[in-house]
Amino acid sequence: MAGARRWLRRVGVLAVLALFTVELVLGWPSLVSAIEQLRAPRLDWVAAAVAAELGVMGAYARMQRHLLFSAGVRVPLHKHLALAYAAHSLSVTLPGGPAFSTRYNFRQMVRFGASPAVAAWCVALSAILSALALGIVTAVGVFAAGGAVGWTSLVALAVVAVLVVVGVRHLAHDPAALERVGGVALARLNRLRHKPPEQGIDRIHAFEDQLGAARLTPGHGTAAVLYALLNWILDAACLWMCARAVADVPLDPKQVLLAYCAGMAAGSLTIVPAGLGIIDSALVLGLVAAGAPAPTAIASVVLYRIISFGFVIGTGWVVWLLVRRHVRREGRPADDPG
Repeated sequence: MAGARRWLRRVGVLAVLALFTVELVLGWPSLVSAIEQLRAPRLDWVAAAVAAELGVMGAYARMQRHLLFSAGVRVPLHKHLALAYAAHSLSVTLPGGPAFSTRYNFRQMVRFGASPAVAAWCVALSAILSALALGIVTAVGVFAAGGAVGWTSLVALAVVAVLVVVGVRHLAHDPAALERVGGVALARLNRLRHKPPEQGIDRIHAFEDQLGAARLTPGHGTAAVLYALLNWILDAACLWMCARAVADVPLDPKQVLLAYCAGMAAGSLTIVPAGLGIIDSALVLGLVAAGAPAPTAIASVVLYRIISFGFVIGTGWVVWLLVRRHVRREGRPADDPG
């Protein structure tokens, strides 16, 4: 059995190497041309792309800031920006990064002064708003590009968004609902564990009291949604600007938006850090479908990844190290990458 597994592993490795070799041979002319285009990009468009990517991180930080504002936790913007950069770097570079990023977000928000319940509420709602925003941007992009929009899907997405907002507001205004639902689940769990039905109910009471501080007001809620949308739109704009930087090819921004959304959707289906290879392939294919020559599409995606991955992620790890050193100076336990 061990010998068969070893043989299958070798066959798999050889097959992958053969596939990469074939792709390299077939795509070599396009790759050489792409490298030539990257040697002399238009610096004005590169600067604009960097500014757009900085705006991406700023939008995400402001989204979380408005959510904490709703709970009465006021933190300077620069701390939210530092959190956004560091957490994003953890998320996209570590195996299982989203779990580390979630834990890091939670611990930093508690340090900001949020209660554990409010911090958990903010982290969860940030992820929900971000996912819904990507769905909305994708649907709008399909509609703007003249594609067939699945109105059933759009209506379902709108309903989900409304239910999420209403549910969050209801839970924040009526934390006792958490006790009603959680109490039943806790009693059943205790029954399976052969414990008293009320064991652990004090933790639900404490969580309920803390959650009562969260109030998703219409103003802060609307601002959070708008910043969640701006986060994705600016990232897509960065890709379009990268295409303009490497070649003066007229690309329809709506088609580039569709290519970008396809790449982000593909990246969500992989466990590879930052979706390396998966996102890039989807973006290249999308740009080619939008009318870009293959060399231009490759060069555009490489430049986009240098900015969005290399520059932003590198900055995020530097910020993480600075925050870690600051925490140590204050005499508190330093974070691990989580």
